Amino acid sequence: MWSWRMKGFSMLVEAKALWTLMILAAIALLVVCVSVGVGDMYIAPQDVLKVFLGWGNAYHTLVVETLRLPRVLIALLSGAGLAVSGAILQAVIRNPLASPDLIGITGGATVAAVAVLTFFSDGATSLVVPLYWVPLAAFGGAMVVALLMYLLSLRQGITPFRLILLGIGLYTAMQAFTNLVILLGPEIRAVQSKTWITGSVYGSNWEQVMIILPWMVIFLPLIFFFARHLNVQQLGDQVATGLGGSVHRDRVLFLFLSTALTGASVAFAGGISFVGLLAPHAARKLVGSSYGALLPASALLGSIYVMLADLLGRTLYAAHEIPAGVFTAVIGAPYFIYLLIQSRNRT
Repeated sequence: MWSWRMKGFSMLVEAKALWTLMILAAIALLVVCVSVGVGDMYIAPQDVLKVFLGWGNAYHTLVVETLRLPRVLIALLSGAGLAVSGAILQAVIRNPLASPDLIGITGGATVAAVAVLTFFSDGATSLVVPLYWVPLAAFGGAMVVALLMYLLSLRQGITPFRLILLGIGLYTAMQAFTNLVILLGPEIRAVQSKTWITGSVYGSNWEQVMIILPWMVIFLPLIFFFARHLNVQQLGDQVATGLGGSVHRDRVLFLFLSTALTGASVAFAGGISFVGLLAPHAARKLVGSSYGALLPASALLGSIYVMLADLLGRTLYAAHEIPAGVFTAVIGAPYFIYLLIQSRNRT
């Protein structure tokens, strides 16, 4: 065990978990270098590192920094955001099947973002409103769903079982609203919206990176700071209250933080599915269930997952780019079925 303490804040981290986090960080950096280097013109990982350090030649620097790096960074940041959001929901709802896409929060963000992309464009690909409207709208849509879940369950208490049932219903409703928005919009936007809904980081640029980055820089460290409260949430309402925790206040706070991460991620990566389900489960197997290590491990695994899915999508069939969300769903859907079977066997 390694401990760290400063002015009323302390952290206890197992040495094994710390080493695991360092290895995951190294793997994430390697995936970044490989993803940035692979394309019509191959750039070796060592040459990519030279570009990052400012030693690369002008041509490599142009390809890496202008054409490829923004896309990889959007995949990295959105993967981290969705994974941490899923880890939060699994603690708050106390259900291993909880994730932002499966309980409707991603759906709410998708409806709002698609509405902006459909009704506030020039009929082609350009928006007639500032780009930062997209994450704000996505956050607003995600927050509406979260508030509906809260208000509908408020009468009899915000229990995990009630939240998951409401989430499934809202997820179905949000899918219907998204399809309605697409049908009401111009035909030229329908295909683009469908691709985006599946989950794709195609066409990412530095403006998008600069908009999503503050959301992650602010909310991820804030969530890591409150990790111990998530540990208490897992113990149940009675135990958490006995330990001096404000269960309902903390639950609302974590729902807010989860929707903020989901909204920012969905705004530029689309509705990439199963990241918030798979990454936390994989992280638990590597670092255990303590959220002090689980949250950063989930963030790193989510980033790696989305970056690899995007890499496969643009290289597997070079002539036809496949959205990253297709590959996350191909892996995630069977795992979801496996979790369902496990849950049924336990009951």
